[in-house]
Amino acid sequence: MFPEHRELITKLKNKDHHFMQLFEKHNELDQKIKNMEAQIVHVAHDEIEMLKKQKLKIKDDLYAYLESFNS
Repeated sequence: MFPEHRELITKLKNKDHHFMQLFEKHNELDQKIKNMEAQIVHVAHDEIEMLKKQKLKIKDDLYAYLESFNS
Protein backbone atom coordinates (compact mmCIF):
# COMPACT_ATOMS: atom_id res chain seq x y z
CA MET A 1 0.00 0.00 0.00
CA PHE A 2 1.37 3.38 -1.05
CA PRO A 3 4.85 2.32 -2.18
CA GLU A 4 5.75 5.95 -2.83
CA HIS A 5 5.44 6.55 0.92
CA ARG A 6 7.18 3.40 2.15
CA GLU A 7 9.85 5.20 4.21
CA LEU A 8 7.38 7.61 5.78
CA ILE A 9 5.02 4.73 6.64
CA THR A 10 7.84 2.91 8.43
CA LYS A 11 8.70 6.03 10.43
CA LEU A 12 5.09 6.78 11.33
CA LYS A 13 4.32 3.20 12.35
CA ASN A 14 7.13 3.47 14.90
CA LYS A 15 6.47 7.01 16.15
CA ASP A 16 2.84 8.01 15.52
CA HIS A 17 0.25 6.19 17.62
CA HIS A 18 -2.73 7.48 15.59
CA PHE A 19 -1.19 6.40 12.29
CA MET A 20 -0.27 3.01 13.72
CA GLN A 21 -3.85 2.44 14.88
CA LEU A 22 -5.26 3.35 11.46
CA PHE A 23 -2.72 1.15 9.71
CA GLU A 24 -3.45 -1.83 11.96
CA LYS A 25 -7.22 -1.40 11.60
CA HIS A 26 -6.84 -1.35 7.81
CA ASN A 27 -4.82 -4.57 7.91
CA GLU A 28 -7.31 -6.24 10.27
CA LEU A 29 -10.22 -5.37 7.98
CA ASP A 30 -8.27 -6.57 4.96
CA GLN A 31 -7.66 -9.97 6.56
CA LYS A 32 -11.24 -10.25 7.77
CA ILE A 33 -12.56 -9.49 4.27
CA LYS A 34 -10.21 -12.04 2.70
CA ASN A 35 -11.40 -14.69 5.16
CA MET A 36 -15.02 -13.90 4.45
CA GLU A 37 -14.53 -13.97 0.69
CA ALA A 38 -12.71 -17.29 0.98
CA GLN A 39 -15.70 -18.51 3.01
CA ILE A 40 -13.54 -19.28 6.00
CA VAL A 41 -16.09 -17.18 7.88
CA HIS A 42 -19.70 -17.30 6.69
CA VAL A 43 -21.42 -13.93 6.43
CA ALA A 44 -23.85 -12.03 4.26
CA HIS A 45 -22.58 -10.26 1.14
CA ASP A 46 -23.84 -6.96 2.58
CA GLU A 47 -21.54 -7.31 5.58
CA ILE A 48 -18.52 -7.81 3.32
CA GLU A 49 -19.48 -4.69 1.35
CA MET A 50 -19.82 -2.69 4.57
CA LEU A 51 -16.36 -3.80 5.71
CA LYS A 52 -14.89 -2.93 2.31
CA LYS A 53 -16.30 0.59 2.62
CA GLN A 54 -14.81 0.93 6.13
CA LYS A 55 -11.46 -0.29 4.83
CA LEU A 56 -11.55 2.17 1.92
CA LYS A 57 -12.37 5.05 4.28
CA ILE A 58 -9.39 4.15 6.45
CA LYS A 59 -7.17 3.87 3.37
CA ASP A 60 -8.30 7.35 2.29
CA ASP A 61 -7.55 8.67 5.79
CA LEU A 62 -4.10 7.07 5.73
CA TYR A 63 -3.33 8.57 2.32
CA ALA A 64 -4.46 12.04 3.39
CA TYR A 65 -2.32 11.75 6.52
CA LEU A 66 0.71 10.73 4.49
CA GLU A 67 0.15 13.50 1.97
CA SER A 68 -0.04 16.08 4.77
CA PHE A 69 3.70 15.49 5.31
CA ASN A 70 4.43 16.47 1.69
CA SER A 71 2.88 19.94 2.04
